[in-house]
Amino acid sequence: MPDIPSASSQPLVADAQARRADRQGGQLLVDALRVHGTQMVFGVPGESYLEVLDALYDARDAVRFITCRQEGGAAYMAEAYGKLTGRPGICMVTRGPGATNAAIGVHTAFQDSTPMILFIGQVGSDFVEREAFQEIDYRRMYGPMCKWVASIDRVDRIPEMVSHAFHVAMSGRQGPVVLALPEDMLRQSACVGDTAPFRAVQSHPGPADVAALHTLLQQARRPLVIAGGSGWTAAAVDALRVFAETWQLPVGCAFRHQDLFDNRHPNYAGDVGIGINPRLAQTVQQADLVLALGARLDEMTTGGYRLLDVPVPRQKLIHVHAGAEELGRVYQAELLIQAAPGPMTAALAALPAPGSVPWGSWLGSVQTDRDAWQAPCPNPGPVQLHEVVMALRALPSDTIVTNGAGNYATWLHRFHRYTTFRSQLAPISGAMGYGVPAAIAAKLTCPQRTVVAFAGDGCFLMNGQELATAAQYGAAVVFVVINNGMYGTIRMHQERRHPDRVLGTQLHNPDFAAYAAAFGLYSEVVTESGQFAPALHRSLASGRPALIEVRIDPDAISPTSTLQDIRAAALNL
Repeated sequence: MPDIPSASSQPLVADAQARRADRQGGQLLVDALRVHGTQMVFGVPGESYLEVLDALYDARDAVRFITCRQEGGAAYMAEAYGKLTGRPGICMVTRGPGATNAAIGVHTAFQDSTPMILFIGQVGSDFVEREAFQEIDYRRMYGPMCKWVASIDRVDRIPEMVSHAFHVAMSGRQGPVVLALPEDMLRQSACVGDTAPFRAVQSHPGPADVAALHTLLQQARRPLVIAGGSGWTAAAVDALRVFAETWQLPVGCAFRHQDLFDNRHPNYAGDVGIGINPRLAQTVQQADLVLALGARLDEMTTGGYRLLDVPVPRQKLIHVHAGAEELGRVYQAELLIQAAPGPMTAALAALPAPGSVPWGSWLGSVQTDRDAWQAPCPNPGPVQLHEVVMALRALPSDTIVTNGAGNYATWLHRFHRYTTFRSQLAPISGAMGYGVPAAIAAKLTCPQRTVVAFAGDGCFLMNGQELATAAQYGAAVVFVVINNGMYGTIRMHQERRHPDRVLGTQLHNPDFAAYAAAFGLYSEVVTESGQFAPALHRSLASGRPALIEVRIDPDAISPTSTLQDIRAAALNL
C-alpha cells in the first residue's frame, strides 16, 4: 500500500483569508480536491468541464488525471480506488452520455458501500430545464443509487459542497456522492476561502452494548462471526484476529470480503456468499449465536435470506453496523450496535480473556469442513481451474486479485487464499466488467504490489478497451481471461429452468491474445493446466501489462457441477 495521506492528518488551513483571491470555479474545485488529499482522478474528458481540466493541468504534479476509454471503466476505477484505500475514489465525466455510462460504477459503489465522488459536467444554468444538449436531471437519475446528489449552482459554495461530499461519502454506511457542475458556474469567479480537510467521523459502541455482547458470548455454545462491509482498516482486521484467537471463534467472511481474515488461519471458516460450502451453510444455520461485524446481511451473504430467518432469526443475532439505517432493516436482532469496524473490533479485542470456552469441538468441525471444501476437485477438459487459481499461491502474499461477475469467480472464492487486508477487489453488486478497470486502478495506486485480474470472456469484453489505459500508464497488471465461449452464469440458469433451449448466451470471441498484443501487451494462450504457472511467471517477468487467455471446456460450469449434469437433472424432473 502506498503512503496515502489521511486528509485529517494534514495541517488545517491556518488562515482561510490567505486563499481568498478571486478564483474560477474550475480552480476552486481542484483546490478543494487537493485540500482533501486527492491524489488521483479517473475520468473521460468532456467539454462540459474544461475549466476543471485546465486547473488540473497546473496541479498535475500533485493530482494525476487518469484518462480512461469509457466512463463505465473510469467509474469502476474510482470505486476500486475507494475500496483499496478507504478514501473516496474520484471520477469525472461529462454530461449526458458520460453520466449514463458512469452509472454502473455508482451503483456498484452504493451496493458495495464504497466511498466515491462522481463529478459530472452539466449544461449551463441558463439552459437548464429546456432539455438542452445532453441535459439530464441528475437528482432524479442518481437519487436512488447514491447517498447524496446535488448541483453546485453557486461558485462560492464549491469548497462547502465538496467538503460535505467527502464527509457524506465517508460517514456511517460509506457510499457514493454525485455532484453536478453547471458549465457557466465553472467559468465564474468568487472570492472564497478553502475549508479544512475532511475528518472521518466514526460511531463507537457504548459500554452497555459491549457488556451485553460479552454476556451473550459467554452464554453461547455454537458461536460464529461473519465479518464484512466497508470502513475496515488494517488495525481493525488485526483486532478481529486477536478477538477470534482469544475466544477461539470461527470467522466467516461475507460475500467478497475474504481479505478481512487470513484464509490460512485455523479460525477461518470460509466465505459466506454465492457458492457457499454446504457444510458452512449448515454451520450458520446451526449456530446459536451469530455476530455480524460490519456486514449488511444482504441477499448474497444470507443465501437469499435463507441462512437467517426473516424477520427473527433462529440464532441469536448480534448485528454491528456503522449505519443506523441498516440495523433492524431486515433482521430483528437480539442486540443491535451502531459502530464502525475500527472502534468495535478494538472493544472486542479488549474483552477479558475467558478461562476456557465450551465450543472447542464446534471450532474443530468448522476447520475440518473448510479444509475438505478447499481440496482440489476436477472439472471437464485439459484445463483444471482449481490448478489455475491455486497457482496464485506462489505469488507474494500481498498480491491484489480482482474479478468481475461470472461463474469463473466461484473457483477464486473457493480455492484462492486471501491472506492480506486489501487484497480482494470484486463487486458485491454482481456487476460484470469490473475486474479489468479495478486491476488498473489497483496497480496505479499500489505500483509495488502484484496485481492479477480474473475475467470471463463476456466479463472481459465489457471493459476490454481499458487495456489501452493500462498500456498508456504502464500499469503492469496480469489479466487472466477465462474463455468458455458463452455467458456461463446465464447459460447455467437456462439449463436449469429451460434445458436444451439455449438462446442469447453463445459468444463469438476474438483471439484475446492477439487483441492484447494490439495494445502492446505481452500475451499468451493456455490450453492445458500445466501451461498456466509458467505463463504467469513470464507475464510478470515481462514488466509490462500482460494477458493470459485460458481456454476451458464449456462443460466446466462450476466446481461442483457440469452443464451436462445440470441439463440432465432438469430434463429428468
